[in-house]
Amino acid sequence: MQSSRFIMVALCATTLASACAHKAERAADVEGKPQLNILVFGDSGYSYDWLDKEDHAMPLDARSYIIAQLDDWIEDKRPIEEFRIGPMHLSEQTGGYVYASGLWPVARAMQTWCETPGRCDLAVMLGDNIYPSGATLGTDGRDDADRFGALLHQPYIGLQQQNPDFLIYPVLGNHDWDTSRGGAMAQLEWMQASPLYQFPALFYRSKPSPDVELFAIDTTLMLAGHSVPEVVLDQHGRVLPTEVFEQPAPWELPVGAERDMLSWLEQALRESDARWKIVVAHHPLWSSSGGKYHQAKVLRELLMPTLCRYADAWLAGHEHTLEVHTDDCRTVFGAPDTKPLVQLVSGAAGKQRPLNTLFMTYQDQRYPQKETYYARGQLWGFAGLQLGDETGEITLLTTPDSGTGEPQVAFRFSFERRSGRASLSP
Repeated sequence: MQSSRFIMVALCATTLASACAHKAERAADVEGKPQLNILVFGDSGYSYDWLDKEDHAMPLDARSYIIAQLDDWIEDKRPIEEFRIGPMHLSEQTGGYVYASGLWPVARAMQTWCETPGRCDLAVMLGDNIYPSGATLGTDGRDDADRFGALLHQPYIGLQQQNPDFLIYPVLGNHDWDTSRGGAMAQLEWMQASPLYQFPALFYRSKPSPDVELFAIDTTLMLAGHSVPEVVLDQHGRVLPTEVFEQPAPWELPVGAERDMLSWLEQALRESDARWKIVVAHHPLWSSSGGKYHQAKVLRELLMPTLCRYADAWLAGHEHTLEVHTDDCRTVFGAPDTKPLVQLVSGAAGKQRPLNTLFMTYQDQRYPQKETYYARGQLWGFAGLQLGDETGEITLLTTPDSGTGEPQVAFRFSFERRSGRASLSP
């Protein structure tokens, strides 16, 4: 287990937490006997032992690090009065300051949370399991077996030691694909061989209980097959038109059955007899930092017709934040659905990221189908998802920047099961 020294630095006379709760918490006990309790975490694979090459090439002293963070804040068009430095770490490996890692603090917090019997039956892992560059097949002179052990096994094996039946159901994220298709496949194959993970394929369906089915897809591959503009914001957080598009790596382009992932998902959801149908992916459909706007928009255009008709919830990471949104599906049905589709973003298990409140205001005004119930950045945390007979409850949990790893309940949100209704048939 890694030790770390965290330093909190405030540049502003008035420090504003990067937090936003647009709507009042809807707290309610899950009705009926709970069907399943799912631990939800993502973007966990950031460790001091596996830093970016730039961290080694250009070690930063404290002042240079803070200035770089301020430059990024201004470049991303975030309100300057909200600027806050999150926890930073003096790296023994590089001799400079880097982002503090939440890998072990969040892992400890999850294990503490799951000590209560029945609270954690399984987990979903939402991608960027290895950060920043996935498995390398030894091209960086380091053994991937060590990388897999440090990032995928050691932090989470305690969850299975507490509950021998505990399994983690993962997906891959864009950083898992960063080096090569071979690197992504190496991670998949390692997880397939590990008794801690259930990962049969890049996209798959699995029934961890008779009443709950998980549908896992690879949104990195899905997005690579479509045109996705780069995000350009003006000083007010509004999205500007651009002719510049993201350029996926050649190995990220879908091949074979991967090209039919969307139709596979629709058929799998439609034919499922599960009471709860939960879709798991890396990229969110709605998020609040601004930088993922076009990725989310493309995915909504592709997926919402299927999700609105057949799914109960969408679980994603990618943004290093904790967020709960709903979409009322009016773009699919022509009028708001009485049971909106819930989306959980839980990508705060490794590296922190701030929100962009100007962009959030723009997005709220532009998209009336979206409701944001909770959005908070610059934190570490994870989520719990409890599914009952007819209602589910999301619990968002944070853990302190000090790195001590205590779980703290930040927000609870209840919602109704929506799949299986005649009104949602095609």
